Amino acid sequence: MKREPIDTSVRDRVEAVKKRIAEAADRVGRRAEEIRLVGVSKRQPAERVVAAVLAGVADLGESYLQEARIKRPEVESLLAGRATRLPSWRMVGHLQRNKARQAALLFDAIDSLDRAELARELDRRAGQAGRRLEVLLQVNLSRESQKGGVAPEQVDPLLQSCASMAHLDVVGLMTVPALDPDPEAGREAFAHLRELRDRLRRMPGGESLRELSMGMSGDFEIAIEEGATIVRVGTAVFGPRETGA
Repeated sequence: MKREPIDTSVRDRVEAVKKRIAEAADRVGRRAEEIRLVGVSKRQPAERVVAAVLAGVADLGESYLQEARIKRPEVESLLAGRATRLPSWRMVGHLQRNKARQAALLFDAIDSLDRAELARELDRRAGQAGRRLEVLLQVNLSRESQKGGVAPEQVDPLLQSCASMAHLDVVGLMTVPALDPDPEAGREAFAHLRELRDRLRRMPGGESLRELSMGMSGDFEIAIEEGATIVRVGTAVFGPRETGA
């Protein structure tokens, strides 16, 4: 089978983003190895995704289950014989409960868990599939009604409800701050999420909360300065999304 040429523009973007991650980490006395880059590949063609993986992006984030269901096998087929390991796939968008069965089979991690009924269904479906799912609790710090996520004061009850679930590993928190063209505008929210995570870690059931998923293309450096362990970067890695995104 003829191999598609590597998109060198994506490779260059990945290298630039990794350099920015390293510089942001260095500014606050952290190591770049502490931060995981998730390439948010929604509405991106498989060829670009393959180029990013070959450039060193080990984790991919998708927002739409139907898109990921088509894209994952296509990407993995194109990577056959070219990559030493396949990427992990993370659900970073809103997940409906009736899609939990498919999500538990398709994704390696769910980064947007925000309600107990969804947790119960994911746990049940992961158990049926003989899998364990890594999950992050999404926190709606800005309290925007149109945005997914649990209110900050409800994170602990949600965490406690997940404690007895045998097939879910709750490993951290995720947030999306209010949209603002100024990257500095998100700093307060990022600091708030870190403080919330640190408080929960001192409480029973919170010991496993090691991850902070926060920061996207426009503000990931600020998020790293405030303690992000996962940054979700789309456009800065892949370039503009396809028409209709």
